[in-house]
Amino acid sequence: MNLSALIAEDEPILAQALSTQLKRLWPELHLGPVATDGGEAVDRALAERPDVLFMDIQMPVLNGLEAAEQIMDQWPADRPLPLLVFVTAYDEYAVAAFERAAVDYVLKPVSGERLRQTCERLQRLLSSRHRADPAAEEDEDLLDDEQAAPALQALQRAQAQQSSGQPASSPLPPLKVIQAAIGQNLQMVQVQDVLYFEAADKYVRLITPQRDSSSELLIRTPLRELVPRLDPDEFWQIHRSLVVNVRAIDKVVRQNGRMRVHVRGREETLEVSRMYAHLFKAM
Repeated sequence: MNLSALIAEDEPILAQALSTQLKRLWPELHLGPVATDGGEAVDRALAERPDVLFMDIQMPVLNGLEAAEQIMDQWPADRPLPLLVFVTAYDEYAVAAFERAAVDYVLKPVSGERLRQTCERLQRLLSSRHRADPAAEEDEDLLDDEQAAPALQALQRAQAQQSSGQPASSPLPPLKVIQAAIGQNLQMVQVQDVLYFEAADKYVRLITPQRDSSSELLIRTPLRELVPRLDPDEFWQIHRSLVVNVRAIDKVVRQNGRMRVHVRGREETLEVSRMYAHLFKAM
């Protein structure tokens, strides 16, 4: 198999170290030039379509989480998604949150033994994909859908906790009430009454049954900081710019190969990113 990988890492020394170890552990794997920021990683991945992505988390332009979702979302529907490995400096407490997910991770500084295990796992998955083994297809589906999104969400929670100064092992309490701006005034909104949250420029829109688009409720808290404060059983992130109240979902339909969510009482539909499609698999 002619396999390729893209490394996205903005620290040249760390990028070189990872490249050197990969060449030693997996000499058949073709490594192109390193992407030095998240935006370049998206452009290069979509142009070169590598089999594996080694994605740093903290990068300029786009962080690894944002870049990974954009790549997955824009990836050609007729091509298998690349296998994603996060390269992160988070300590064991943060890593434990997503360690059980199948999207792999490598802690900085990169351990040769840990990277060897990662390479072996990737080789097994890619070999199974190449043989078109039905069991492997199930494994790929699990990796692409059910395991990528939980890893991203857990990383988002760890990032938000880190930026707030809280230890990663200390969960942030779920929000119950949000103070939202409406014009020059503030309105107290019960979180359970929000149908969905939508990122819009510098704000996040709160869509509730009582409001139409002419009287928007807005907050300045970025969606990436808001998500860790929402109950994950009640609110699902379905796109990098959308979080929906599960109880408000009426149905999910496929249109032109993409999933879209119908929310009760609303005419618009909400697009589901491929990273979160696993949430809507039939029982």
